[in-house]
Amino acid sequence: MFKIIRSILFLLSAEKAHHVTLSLLNLAASIPGVSQLITAVYRNKKAQTVTFAGLQFPNKVGLAAGFDKNAKYLKVMKMLGFGHVEIGTVTPKPQAGNDKPRLFRLIKDEAIINRMGFNNDGVAVIKERLKNRPEGLIVGGNIGKNKVTPNEEAVNDYKICFRELYPFVDYFTVNVSSPNTPGLRELQDKSPLTEILNALLNIRKELVENGAKKLPVFLKIAPDLTEAQLDDIVSLTLETGIDGLVATNTTISREGLKTEKSVVDAIGAGGLSGKPVKAKSDEVLAYLNNKFQGKMPIIGVGGIHSASDAENKLKNGAGLVQIYSGFIYEGPALTKACA
Repeated sequence: MFKIIRSILFLLSAEKAHHVTLSLLNLAASIPGVSQLITAVYRNKKAQTVTFAGLQFPNKVGLAAGFDKNAKYLKVMKMLGFGHVEIGTVTPKPQAGNDKPRLFRLIKDEAIINRMGFNNDGVAVIKERLKNRPEGLIVGGNIGKNKVTPNEEAVNDYKICFRELYPFVDYFTVNVSSPNTPGLRELQDKSPLTEILNALLNIRKELVENGAKKLPVFLKIAPDLTEAQLDDIVSLTLETGIDGLVATNTTISREGLKTEKSVVDAIGAGGLSGKPVKAKSDEVLAYLNNKFQGKMPIIGVGGIHSASDAENKLKNGAGLVQIYSGFIYEGPALTKACA
């Protein structure tokens, strides 16, 4: 049944299909009885709670950032079996993102290329939505900087989002690894990244001293880092005392694709996700886990299209997994299988 629905949706542009699907699911979630029925179908009754970075997750599978950028579909995602949802990337000011088209399917590769550009409603609007978040779902806040903010002032954007969202999320992910905001990945260098992480941890310390709950802070990294850069990530993670990592974001590589090169070249820039990123993502995950000797909480993301893919992430050191492209190609049955 899902494959039939998917074939119809794939007649639409990728971004149009995304909004149509989620709007229909939101409608279904509002109809008495329908939400309970869908929940019953996609709930994995064998799923066990997972303790990760001090939080209790209902199961081990979450929705990666970028899918529900504006916290509009949290009830839907809980209905479809996700144990957690990472919203965002959220920026201080609303921004439209890059020009359309900016989301593309590579069907032969079961992959997605996106250059969305942190399109979101801004932290003030998203904060208000989170006041009505559903119970029993862990929500993470993925935060970034506005496109117009120069890198030397980026820390201020992260601080704004952190303070504004702190009462309304369960954890934070610092995003400096998207390839779709010019210059953003330069913030993965040790000096600027240390400044950002220390600034956020200082705010957390201040909030906790004033009675707030201590929320975990994670860092999301790219799959394209060299071993030397990964070693820098390891050392600054230990030096700053952040709580974990999310490995990995999308890749800028186009190696090994089945889709014709002319088609890929015509699409142009953007981050690649889906099956082609799995091997590199798993490699980075395993490298980090080895460096940390299995003692650092890591969320595994990238190329999960089956329960065995998720299990492989766990074997490589992940404590939780997140899906995005696999959800588009495989549907909510994937969530149930991975939970």
